[in-house]
Amino acid sequence: MATLRRTAGTLLALAAVIAVLVVPSHPARAASLNPVTGFGSNPGNLAMYAYRPDGLAANAPLVVALHGCTQTATDYFDNAGWRRYADLWGFALVLAEQRTANNANRCFNWFEPGDTARGSGEALSIRQMVAHAVAAYGLDPARVFVTGLSAGAAMTAVMLATYPDVFAGGAIMAGLPYRCATSVASAFQCMNPGVDRTPAQWGDLVRAAFAYTGTRPRVEIWHGTADTTVVPANATELRDQWTDALGVSQTPTSTATLPGGTGVSVYGGGAVRVYLVSGMPHATPVDPGTAIDQCGTAGTYYRDTICAAYHTGRNWGLDRGGPPPGSSPPASTAPPASTAPPASTAPPASSAPPASSASPALCVRATNYDHVRLGRATQRLGYVYAAGSGQAMGLYTLAVSHGLKQTGPGYWVVADTEC
Repeated sequence: MATLRRTAGTLLALAAVIAVLVVPSHPARAASLNPVTGFGSNPGNLAMYAYRPDGLAANAPLVVALHGCTQTATDYFDNAGWRRYADLWGFALVLAEQRTANNANRCFNWFEPGDTARGSGEALSIRQMVAHAVAAYGLDPARVFVTGLSAGAAMTAVMLATYPDVFAGGAIMAGLPYRCATSVASAFQCMNPGVDRTPAQWGDLVRAAFAYTGTRPRVEIWHGTADTTVVPANATELRDQWTDALGVSQTPTSTATLPGGTGVSVYGGGAVRVYLVSGMPHATPVDPGTAIDQCGTAGTYYRDTICAAYHTGRNWGLDRGGPPPGSSPPASTAPPASTAPPASTAPPASSAPPASSASPALCVRATNYDHVRLGRATQRLGYVYAAGSGQAMGLYTLAVSHGLKQTGPGYWVVADTEC
């Protein structure tokens, strides 16, 4: 196979400019992440690992996670934060792992034409992992998502382009546009200083990957403004590629400020989101802690800024089961106002509760501590805010109680007189 014949010198040269990570010193939880064999013909010669939380419900969602160079499935599982929300919200994880036989530094081969086309190479191997997991674990094929860092992020873009009929959404962390590179030489150029194309040119590359007339997956783009490995210009090119591919304007429909110096621009009402993390180098954004919106372990390539897994997972609807592809984005796909302290205790004018006809409104009275613990509110700097509406609730403590009423998926309002 072509991937097995690549020269070690080429692989080492490419790996030198893609994110690398020294495995952290804390104990890995490998026993919780099980290797899976026999998942398909596996033309890309990748390894598959799966994680299913205890008591996982039937038809649960699936998130596929793709590590960066020199990383392993276990390393990304332990540190990126996705395990926490798999346990909390009830979804399965599949982690693909690159082999040194394919790439001496475990980089997914996002630049090789044979690995980035539908029906071949590493792309097909990852597709087979999804098919196996859905069938073997009884998961919902309409709620499959993919994310990754660096080379894994570039491979995330590959999967979104080549298998738009498989994925409902994807999150590209410090990645590159689909088919920006088709060789080692062009990969260097794409990573730094970057390649500038028009939105239509980028979109044409996606459309050429697979003739698809259905609703394409939603795309999240995360990038640090101090990234010198994969320069931030790639976030702009990714935005141009996916807004064009999804048929939405390159002008944002809304913007917001989130923790960790993070700005988010929303395009097409949520079809594409771009998160720029101020001062962050090449890394997955994490935010260690115990609050509902905190996750992960800080390290060289896991930077303590903001928990990307939390915000991405909520935008995908994983905290309430997730929407099927082709459905209107749920209310929880709006940038969570709860992470930005409001100017006053009154809800902002734009925070009118979204309509919901799925079930009668749920009304719960509890302490601020328990509201946060159970996901009905979030806390920042010792203060608590209702999830979705962002209404202020006071101190993060057992001594303060409020009633919260759920008016939509992931959307709660203060209702002290009703609960």
